[in-house]
Amino acid sequence: MTTLIAVILLQAASAIFFIGDFFWEFHLSGLVSHTAFEGFATLGLVSGVLFGVVEMGRIQRSARMAESSLKIAANAFGEMITERFETWSLSASERDVALLTLKGFDVEEIARLRKTATSTVRAQQASIYAKSQTHNRGHFVSSFIDALVETPVAGSRTGGQGGQDS
Repeated sequence: MTTLIAVILLQAASAIFFIGDFFWEFHLSGLVSHTAFEGFATLGLVSGVLFGVVEMGRIQRSARMAESSLKIAANAFGEMITERFETWSLSASERDVALLTLKGFDVEEIARLRKTATSTVRAQQASIYAKSQTHNRGHFVSSFIDALVETPVAGSRTGGQGGQDS
């Protein structure tokens, strides 16, 4: 973003220089072909600066909206995880293991992170799969992905609104 601002400022400074140069030459020579060409070039530069500023504002607004949507989705996903863990009556240890499993850690990594034996983690995962009515890690993770795909996020667009972005 800093680079973009620097480029726009450089273009703006150049535009100011060329505007002054155009009026100086127009004052001295009148509207000859060289002055007219410089005038059009200056107009193009000024238009580019204005377009750059408008686009930068649009990009910033779009980025803020995307960040807001991402926060909404992350919060909704976090709430869904918490609700499911409560529904399944997972213990605190099972919740930790289930969350690490969702994050993609394997049994050895979970055991190392939790400072427990791999057999303990395997037993906890078996309990989690039983309580969640899933069969394995893939099925467990897939159950969350399926819920995300099926559940609209609050504040998101629906397909019935045309689906057009501006």
